[in-house]
Amino acid sequence: MARVLVVDDDTQLTRALTSALQREGFESAVASDATSGVEQLAIAEPDVVVLDLRLPDEDGVDVVRRLRTWSDVPVLILSGVSDQRRRVEALDAGADDFLQKPFGIEELVARLRALLRRSAGAAEQRSSVLTYDTLTVDLGARLVLVDRDEVRLTPKEWRLL
Repeated sequence: MARVLVVDDDTQLTRALTSALQREGFESAVASDATSGVEQLAIAEPDVVVLDLRLPDEDGVDVVRRLRTWSDVPVLILSGVSDQRRRVEALDAGADDFLQKPFGIEELVARLRALLRRSAGAAEQRSSVLTYDTLTVDLGARLVLVDRDEVRLTPKEWRLL
């Protein structure tokens, strides 16, 4: 069962979301502000995060930027913001998807399933160990060995690899 963390200060919405997500087979947790959302993310390690852009203690775009410094959990922005510039800003900050309020629960669930599929594929790829003759590449550990000797790569070399 996939775990969803919903970070939104609208209690009516979070209650409805929690109920709908449980009916769809998701386990869910709720945080009403950025501070408790980041804490829950660190402790509970959800599979996906649904995040509002307008939170009482911090802007959602800033939350995504901070999150991306230490986590690659998929983030779906769920917001009433209709300004295209703000949506682009959220996606550029590291959000994986954006759904504008009001929304249909079917579309939200489909987007969550898509994010989870992509995330599972990425995790599988990251944990892959590839061996070519005397070269070993462990993508999960970000480790390259040639004849059992570690080779240090620059960030650009890793992106190319």
